[in-house]
Amino acid sequence: MRELMNDRFEAHLDRHISLATLVRDTLGPAVTLMADRVIATLAAGHKIMLCGNGGSAADAQHIAAELTGRYGVPNRRALAALALSTDSSALTAISNDLGFDQVFARQLEALSQRDDLLIAISTSGRSPNLIAAVERARHLGLYTIGLLGGDGGALRTRVDLPILVPSSETPHIQELHITLGHILCSLVDEAFHPDRRDSDR
Repeated sequence: MRELMNDRFEAHLDRHISLATLVRDTLGPAVTLMADRVIATLAAGHKIMLCGNGGSAADAQHIAAELTGRYGVPNRRALAALALSTDSSALTAISNDLGFDQVFARQLEALSQRDDLLIAISTSGRSPNLIAAVERARHLGLYTIGLLGGDGGALRTRVDLPILVPSSETPHIQELHITLGHILCSLVDEAFHPDRRDSDR
């Protein structure tokens, strides 16, 4: 049993390292573009909105918390970010009255403003409520980014910037999504570091 556990431990990390290496070698330009758009949106006084289902909802909340709170710079100012999966009353009311497909789109209609930015997180890119959210966001004038996996599903062609983790294994896609989220937060921290002059931003 102990040998089996050790084998699974090593196999999981081997797959993670292999995928992380592939992401490192292929996604740098896209992640840089994502960071540039997020930084520009925040610098212009707009907000970042995030959504996802299940583990991706947790990632959306995690990234939003790093932006509104802090990631690595202790005295960096608060930044406007909102995860659309956190209000249980809104989630249940919208799902009950309008259908689960509208659970994020309806909140975007109520809370977003033109030139805000939406990050939709999905391992498959096929969730109907995320597709509806992206379509509503683009109609409302938001820039849209998809943190996706595999072939990106329907979201790949609907978002302005698709970022695909090249794997079909949901756990490993999620591991790399939060890694990319942390890299994003680090780049945002650098841009809004209090020691930087305003003219540098």
